[in-house]
Amino acid sequence: MQFQLPSIPLPSRFSSMSSSSTIPSQNYLIGLRGLLAIQCFLFTFFQLFLPTSVADSSNEDGRLYQKLIRKTLSVLFWNESLIYSFIILLSARTLCLPYLHNPDRTICSSSIFRRALRLWLPTFVGFSLSVAAFSTTSTDYIETFLHTTGNVSTTAPLRMRTFLVYFNSQFDMFWVTKHYTSQAANLAFPSGTIWLISVIFQQSYTVYMTMITIPYTRTSWRVKAFIVFILTAWWVQSWAWYSVTGLLLADATLNMDLQFKSRSGIRVGRYRVPMWPIYGVLVFTGVLLQYLFIAWRPEFRHKELQGHTGLYTSGSLNSGVDTEQPQARDDNYLVILGTMLFVETYDVLQRVLRNRVLVGLGKRSFSIFLAQPILLYTAGIKLYMHMHASGISHEMATFVCFIVCVPLVGLAAEVFYRVIDLPSIAAAKETWAWLKR
Repeated sequence: MQFQLPSIPLPSRFSSMSSSSTIPSQNYLIGLRGLLAIQCFLFTFFQLFLPTSVADSSNEDGRLYQKLIRKTLSVLFWNESLIYSFIILLSARTLCLPYLHNPDRTICSSSIFRRALRLWLPTFVGFSLSVAAFSTTSTDYIETFLHTTGNVSTTAPLRMRTFLVYFNSQFDMFWVTKHYTSQAANLAFPSGTIWLISVIFQQSYTVYMTMITIPYTRTSWRVKAFIVFILTAWWVQSWAWYSVTGLLLADATLNMDLQFKSRSGIRVGRYRVPMWPIYGVLVFTGVLLQYLFIAWRPEFRHKELQGHTGLYTSGSLNSGVDTEQPQARDDNYLVILGTMLFVETYDVLQRVLRNRVLVGLGKRSFSIFLAQPILLYTAGIKLYMHMHASGISHEMATFVCFIVCVPLVGLAAEVFYRVIDLPSIAAAKETWAWLKR
């Protein structure tokens, strides 16, 4: 789903601000974010138009080709839990870069202050557009579409009946600490994916509070402490398990020469053991678990989640886990950790991720994330229903919607990026500068 990004130059104050929080040598992380933006679009599209072809979808019955896609391609390329888990870890990996590059108290306080404004302003606009699109007009056409296609994996957005409901939904998005997908804002946003912003915002401050210890602690003790933190967070099923791993990767890359040590391997007696087989085992094990419990034995898909303490349910193991909520999973963690270690080690992968298209998509990933569900649930569904009424087959109508929606989402995201996203970064920086006067 690649498209040519417009080459309109940015105003100088925006072009400098859009890249100031990123170390140039770390731009491959933006390209990785671009890959995840593509996967987000694929998930949202297939969940809406071909739900049987999506891993963990509630639509278990469908045409044979959709079932085959579900058990093969969807596991790696539009697997919702793998995508959002990767985004959470990658957010932590990049969030701490300015401070690790220049451990100054002004840099730290600036990052902490600007985080809320930088996330809230685009979210406010995106959520408001969604509410305007689905609460001021009827959503009966969405219900008709879902009934026509037999889609039980998604629902029509919740309609906001009063301004107070709208205000509270927007406000609560940055305060909830659990039951993320049950919040009103998530129910009102098409595709039900805006909960991810709540997790990223909450985990941002886990990263901030942890990263300030880095310049003042010994490397060996810091690594041990972070590993204990990760294991503890895993035990209580906290997203900090992923966030602190992302922070540790950033620390190891910038302060411990991870790339050189990883390429050199570890010394065992007189021999050096290469690290890439270990990374490969991590990825292979995670992928194997994904395929085993998505394609082969889906009834055991959520059994691993019971291997944690029931922090909010009981004092024993997590037998009362709510599988409808987003979960930090072992299989996803293995895939992501192994993949990140490969990326951090090998220049060839970093060069691929520095591709201009991927970096461009990565910079616009937040805009794509907010714009794509609104367009798919409005223009996409209406286009499909028009073709369905004309007697066009489901497959052909879906294909046409895909061809039309890709450039449409690209255009809308570009407008959102230039009109909303970049000015939000500028506004956060200007507000911080004003506070320091």
